[in-house]
Amino acid sequence: MVQEDSNDIMLVRGASGGSRARVSHAVVVIFLEFFAWGLLTTPMLTVLHETFPHHTFLMNGLVQGVKGLLSFLSAPLIGAMSDVWGRKSFLLITVFFTCAPIPLMRLSPWWYFALIAVSGVFAVTFSVIFAYVADITEEHERSTAYGLVSATFAASLVTSPAIGAYLSANYGDSLVVLIATVIAVVDIAFVFFVVPESLPDKMRLATWGLPSWEQADPFASLRRVGKDSTVLLICVTVFLSYLPEAGQYSSFFLYLRQVIEFSPAAIAAFIAMVGILSIIAQTVIFSILMRTIGNKKTVMLGLGFQIFQLAWYGFGSEPWMMWAAGTVAAMSSITFPAVSALVSRCASPEQQGVVQGMVTGIRGLCNGLGPALYGFIFFLFNVELNEPTLLNPVQPQPVTPTRPITPKSVIPGPPFLFGACSVLCAILVACFIPDHHQDLIKTTCSARKSSNASATHAQSANPMVTITSDTEDIEPLLQDSSL
Repeated sequence: MVQEDSNDIMLVRGASGGSRARVSHAVVVIFLEFFAWGLLTTPMLTVLHETFPHHTFLMNGLVQGVKGLLSFLSAPLIGAMSDVWGRKSFLLITVFFTCAPIPLMRLSPWWYFALIAVSGVFAVTFSVIFAYVADITEEHERSTAYGLVSATFAASLVTSPAIGAYLSANYGDSLVVLIATVIAVVDIAFVFFVVPESLPDKMRLATWGLPSWEQADPFASLRRVGKDSTVLLICVTVFLSYLPEAGQYSSFFLYLRQVIEFSPAAIAAFIAMVGILSIIAQTVIFSILMRTIGNKKTVMLGLGFQIFQLAWYGFGSEPWMMWAAGTVAAMSSITFPAVSALVSRCASPEQQGVVQGMVTGIRGLCNGLGPALYGFIFFLFNVELNEPTLLNPVQPQPVTPTRPITPKSVIPGPPFLFGACSVLCAILVACFIPDHHQDLIKTTCSARKSSNASATHAQSANPMVTITSDTEDIEPLLQDSSL
């Protein structure tokens, strides 16, 4: 009977408007969104410095910090609501608000950075995308699909920064912003007109209604995590590993310009190299590792590469060191799809939005704390964007008594060393994640499906019936999202 229900769900899964949801739909959405933002890599460095000429790293950290904290608060709610109302509408909302700040870069830089911060309320595309992929894939296919989506994120950044830098240098920033805006509009139109719904109609009708605030509240979701030791370990690992990654992502290109003295062309080439290697790592190498050493060991291997990468960035003072560390950074990119696949096994199919929203919420918290922390550490060590060579690095500046040559520090990047210590703690926590927790979850889910189905039927037959359960005896992530 369970097998028949599963087959029935697979037949209607992704059926909406006569089309079938595919992983390729998620791939296109992610690619267009981050390709548009990748074009703005070079113009954004200039606008950031012009808008905040003093304490640039610190202000960048504060802007990204507000955005991340808002994402942390909203991601569980959006994930829970997508479990009820479907993925497509929330894909449309998240893509729209993520791309909304782009046209304001040239119109009003202050409003641009303000909207970036506020857009964090809906800028949680990855949580909805991973729930979308979970809807249309079997469990044994999911890790490969997650790797493909993550590799698409890297692919979108392979050429877009170089294209943006070239167009900016030859035609000005306004053209780059215009092209990025057009691509963002195309992405929104693609979601609206092409992307089908992935959540089966039967599941949406069975759970139709508002999700409870207890389920969507980010702090309540953290309390539910604490009741499942395995999921708690996974989430702590995500927090400790993504905190330095978020800080690095927000400030690394500025760091290359200021400390390592990369040119805009070199930054674009660096991004392209890391992106190409990340695509290979997250598709070919990731699939091989998942088959040979398993999910948990793949996570730990990715964390090991991340420690090596951050330590190299912290002590590296020459351009060749950054290029060498970039190859290691590409290998560390396997961590996120491996963790996402691991977490997806801790929830039933109808709750992928909740669990992915919870993980995205933790990542959003890191997106808030990481940039602010990195900006503060840079501020403490007097690393600022206050040199005119940043805006015109091709022209050498004369050495004058008021502008002495300062020797390079023994530790050029202190925040990266802090990040390496944080990831070391993450890998220690990951050691305690059990290898076979998913087997227990499958058994528990199967035992509860029949009771949840009968309860849903009773509630639909009599709306006045109140369903109760002992939350202390039930795995927190396995409760029906309609309760």
